[in-house]
Amino acid sequence: MATVTTARGGGSILCSHHEPFTRHRFLSLHPPRPLLHRHPSKPTSTFLTHSKPIGPILKLTAPRAADTSSVPTTGDKAIVTDDQFSLAKVSFGSIGLVGGITLLGYGFGAYFNILPGSEWSALMLTYGFPLAIIGMAFKYAELKPVPCLTYLDAQQLRETAATPILMQVRNDVTRYRYGDEQHLDEALKRIFQYGQGGGIARRSAPVLQRIREEVTEDGRYCLVLVFEAKSLQLSDFEQRQAKFTSFFGPGISAEIAKGEENLYEVKLISNSNVNPTA
Repeated sequence: MATVTTARGGGSILCSHHEPFTRHRFLSLHPPRPLLHRHPSKPTSTFLTHSKPIGPILKLTAPRAADTSSVPTTGDKAIVTDDQFSLAKVSFGSIGLVGGITLLGYGFGAYFNILPGSEWSALMLTYGFPLAIIGMAFKYAELKPVPCLTYLDAQQLRETAATPILMQVRNDVTRYRYGDEQHLDEALKRIFQYGQGGGIARRSAPVLQRIREEVTEDGRYCLVLVFEAKSLQLSDFEQRQAKFTSFFGPGISAEIAKGEENLYEVKLISNSNVNPTA
């Protein structure tokens, strides 16, 4: 028979008479309290310690937003990046100069037995010298292409709405040229009449800096020529607006606009508005 004894502090103890007192099992009616340890460096604070982790620790991370920047944009228009390889983007002057200098350097090294291939040294020197000279000549007469900014809607409209002359102008100024003083040199000579009555001095000639392909508000293809002219005014371009139209025509109309400091824009707008996406 078991007896219930009230323990000191308000708890109850269940005693079994079938076992010796030294082996009595004590069942407390109150739940056990966690063991508290004082931190050695902070005697006034306590914390609960565990010998093993309670469970696996879950690391929560915020989901990443989807990347939607696949197409570069400026303002609210998408820009077309020209990453395709073509010979128009290759500088023959740089190729000839680098190739010639490489052959000359290796040829001299092989001739003096510094590098292997002494039996080919004469051949490398023979071809390396003229190749380097030709490369220098091309580099001296080289005219670099101008940057071209193309909007996506203008690219889609170009094949159907751009005139053959506008296509030729775009292709000519975006590739390396040799022997010309500047891009569109013949066109500018006729429009501004260098050294003639009513014309301008050649040293004041505008210089093409870049071009831009865009679509006008009424849906027409437009090729914008951006010139730098420090010695000219907007009126010098406006009074030659008809000449721009006649030279780059037929099938286009020219508009003149003032750009940034010393920059002037000549907008060659195609009269055709055939839009394949319409």
